Amino acid sequence: MRADRLVAVLLLMQTRGRVTAAEVAAELEISVATARRDLEALGRAGVPVYPQPGRGGGWQLVGGARTDLTGLTAGEARALFLLAGPAAGAVPEGRSALRKLVRALPRTFRGEAAAAADSVLLDPAGWGAHATATPPLVAAVQDAVIRRDRLRLEYRSRGARSTRLVDPLSLVDKDGIWYLIAETDRGRRTFRLDRVTAAEPTGDTFERPADFDPAAAWREVVGAMERRRAAAGATVLIAAHLVPVLANQQGRHCTVLGPDGDGRVRVRVTAPTPRMIAQQLAGWGAELEVVEPDSVRAELARIGAELLARYRGTASSS
Repeated sequence: MRADRLVAVLLLMQTRGRVTAAEVAAELEISVATARRDLEALGRAGVPVYPQPGRGGGWQLVGGARTDLTGLTAGEARALFLLAGPAAGAVPEGRSALRKLVRALPRTFRGEAAAAADSVLLDPAGWGAHATATPPLVAAVQDAVIRRDRLRLEYRSRGARSTRLVDPLSLVDKDGIWYLIAETDRGRRTFRLDRVTAAEPTGDTFERPADFDPAAAWREVVGAMERRRAAAGATVLIAAHLVPVLANQQGRHCTVLGPDGDGRVRVRVTAPTPRMIAQQLAGWGAELEVVEPDSVRAELARIGAELLARYRGTASSS
């Protein structure tokens, strides 16, 4: 039985009180036979569930909504909440169910289980960049978030390297790009994990602010980033069949304005500066045309002149 299905079934039973195999199957999009096997496996694993046969019956957690899930070990509880947290946090009902499930755990498990569930936030909207692999330090940093361990980060940004002491508050998986929200001696900062080259525990622990809300903190980060990324804009004309490619490259910083009179599509592209827009669009060559502003057109002309100067005569000599 898949661990993520185990979490889903527990959450479903916690919120509904009683479920049938058919209801579980419909909710999780699995067969009734698979749902029944999953429910039976929960009981064999020590989770206190029991079937009620007959009309109006189903499966129920012992004790109803306030069940003490003593069948779970501390490691199992943490593993379950690592899986359940990001998915359940997406909607208010999921967060409510997760809080109830935390309260259903043995008291000694609750703190770490809640921290595990709250350690990662999912944001499926990309910024145009695409991850090729999960950074190798994700597991170690997530463990520090859960255990409230202060970290010494080795970080590189724009070619510069630095060492930072941080209190890791929460991880964010943004369409495969991982970020760490952390407190530093300069205030709250956000770090891209693929730029972290080392993360060593210092041996010190910290208390996470009681009012810290990972979702609210991340909305602030995204808002500030969006304002910086949209500081400059350009309108371009591009063939209709290439619009999805441009949109995929630029992410949410590409807005389709509509068809143009000559059969092409008018698109708005934004970035922090005109130079950055030009750098992103230069590789398209004549496949697109920048209509405005002149600042982006001038940057494209500058890039073209530099390339021509460097590679003049290369094609003819080869």
